[in-house]
Parts: sequence; structure tokens; C-alpha cells
Amino acid sequence: MSTVAPGQTGTERIAAAFANASGRAALMPYLMGGYPTLPDSLRIGEACVRAGADLLELGMPYSDPLADGPVIHAAGTRALAAGANVAGVLELARGLASSVPVVLMCYANMVFAPGAEAFVARLAQTGVCGLIVPDLPLEESVEIRAACDSQGLALVPLVAPTTTPERMARIGEQARGFLYTVSVVGTTGERAAPSSLSERFEEVLTRARASTEVPVALGFGISTPAQARMAADAGADGVIVGTRLVRAAGDAREDPAGAVGALAAELAAALR
Repeated sequence: MSTVAPGQTGTERIAAAFANASGRAALMPYLMGGYPTLPDSLRIGEACVRAGADLLELGMPYSDPLADGPVIHAAGTRALAAGANVAGVLELARGLASSVPVVLMCYANMVFAPGAEAFVARLAQTGVCGLIVPDLPLEESVEIRAACDSQGLALVPLVAPTTTPERMARIGEQARGFLYTVSVVGTTGERAAPSSLSERFEEVLTRARASTEVPVALGFGISTPAQARMAADAGADGVIVGTRLVRAAGDAREDPAGAVGALAAELAAALR
């Protein structure tokens, strides 16, 4: 569990979380805000922190999530149907942000609709440390990055195995907080672990690390402790796990927080 130093910016809190991982990869569980319900997702986030999460990625439910696979898409749809909205998810973020750096994942329309400055200022008021906008191209990120910089928040970009070296260098130069490195082509989701997985991880991580000075976190397709360990061994500074945890929250009708917390503890143990 992290502590908030007086005057520390969100970007500085993210940097400290990676630094405090003390020679291991930082664990960053993903949770869908409002799934199964807003109170449940607060308990899930708290359980992840107790289990050893170094940071949290908090998803904002959205009607047309281009980067999300079927499990996370369905969770977002259910959260919206249950009444989750921007205000509710930001209050959820506020409830978690004092314990661990929270990075919000949302889509560009949600930022541009109220205006980048207004949206980012609202994030800063909740204690959110960073922002991931998966459908935001580098060429259209100037306004949001400036708004984040002005509030001390990190705008975290994504790179993929298909990103060209030239473009990866441009993205890596602009990265704040960490560089979200997508391990596979496609949307989020669980995948089998072929023997070549570690080689794939190492290839994309090597390219990503050469492009930036911030930590590199690997996500998409990582669902088991063995895969998390593989990512760390391949050179990831951080490991992001989402779909498996969201699925556990949906499967455990009686105690979703307990089920997710138990899985998070296994992932954390694999990274120690």
C-alpha cells in the first residue's frame, strides 16, 4: 500500500509505486467501475490493495469500448445498466486513491465532451493519478496531455506489437507515468500460453523500453500467475491483469471481492 506524500503529484505517485516495487514488477489489477455494483467495485479495489497491488487501473464503463474484449465489454454494459456513471466512478476512484495510485481508463469522447481541462481537473480533485485513453491517437493527444501536465497527472499512452519503431519512439518520448505496452494484437482477454509467449513478451518489451525513459508495463492477454511471472522475467516493469479478474468478479455472486482478492494475491506472489 502506498502513502501520499504532501504535495506529491499524480505522476510522482505513479513513479514512486514503480520504484517501491523494489526490484520486482509492479502489479496493476484492472477493475471495471460499477461492476458488479459500485459498492462491490470499491470492495474489489480494496481487496486488490490488501492482496499486494501496487497500482490500480479503473475502467469507466462506456457503451462502445473499442479496446475491450467480450468479458470487460459485458461488465461495462452491466455496470451502465445498474446505474454507474462518471460521477459514481469518480467517487469510487476517490475512495481508492488514498491507498494506491489509481489510473483511470476511459474513451476519448468522455474527455472531449465536457472539455479536456474540465475533465482532467475533475480527475485531479478525486486523487486520480493518471489517465489512459486507448482510442486517442498521438496526433490528437496534445490538448489532453497539456491538461494532464497542468494538473500533475500522467497521460499514459499505449503501444502494440504492430507499432512501427519510428512511431514507438514518438509515443515513448511523450509518455507520462508509464508506457502501456500491449502484448498481443487485438482486444483485451484471456489467452492460452504457447511456448513462444515469453519470446513475444521479450520482443515487444525490448522495443518499448528502448523508446522511453518511463517504466514499461505489459498488459492484454495476461491472466495467470505463470504468465505474469513470464512478463516480469521478460523485462516488464509492471504487469496489468484485467479480464481474468473481471471474470472472477462476475462468477463469484456471493463474494466478488474475496474471489478477486484471492486471485490478486496469487498474481502478487508470482511477482515476488
